[in-house]
Amino acid sequence: MTSNSPSESGSGAEPPATFRSDVTVELVKHSAADSDVLWAARVSTAGEQSLEELTKDPERSKGLINYLMRDRHGSPFEHNSMTFFISAPIFVFREFMRHRVGWSYNEESGRYRELEPVFYIPGPDRKLVQQGRPGKYEFVEGTPEQAKVTAEAMEASYRQSYAAYQEMLAAGVAREVARAVLPVGLFSSMYATCNARSLMNFLSLRTKHPDATVPSFPQREIEMVGERMEEEWAKLMPLTHQAFNTNGRVGP
Repeated sequence: MTSNSPSESGSGAEPPATFRSDVTVELVKHSAADSDVLWAARVSTAGEQSLEELTKDPERSKGLINYLMRDRHGSPFEHNSMTFFISAPIFVFREFMRHRVGWSYNEESGRYRELEPVFYIPGPDRKLVQQGRPGKYEFVEGTPEQAKVTAEAMEASYRQSYAAYQEMLAAGVAREVARAVLPVGLFSSMYATCNARSLMNFLSLRTKHPDATVPSFPQREIEMVGERMEEEWAKLMPLTHQAFNTNGRVGP
């Protein structure tokens, strides 16, 4: 990931713009462990004794999680919670919020605060050229000239739109009206809360992985978010994460 690179805007009255090619993902709180899956699953056969089962044979516990994942018994994977702080371009959030089951979101509001001039520009490793027909697309590396025109065009557009935003605010126009000129490449921030089941369904669609039995073709920018979330989740629930990969990364 590239670091932030502040760049002064044309007018001295405007704050300096920042152009980023990375995203921010932080796990801010959680109640999530493999044991949450185990007691939730075993209550169906052990009743109130299900908690006592947690201290028994670890290999048996690993096998149970794998069985639940393989046969798609999904509800035991819902008895946990993870809250992430995410900062990413608005177009990422618009894709992200297509995921509604098992997710809760709170995003910063352009109605209530002046939005900061932080914008997305693709990094040097971002593939720029789309080839093929619908359903058969592939992305390939762009030329240095394409990378240059992309960065310059995006930066110029961002500066122009943010200058118009500032002009309207200075004239007394309401923030909720003035924000309409801002592009989807503007960075926003949100808290997103999910459980392991909803996260697995997200990852099955929004990451591309060699272990996936059903191929997915995510936009790279949301995949960057998904990869960072998966890193944090794998530390919390290693047996569940392993079973997810072993069984083709198909959400239960």
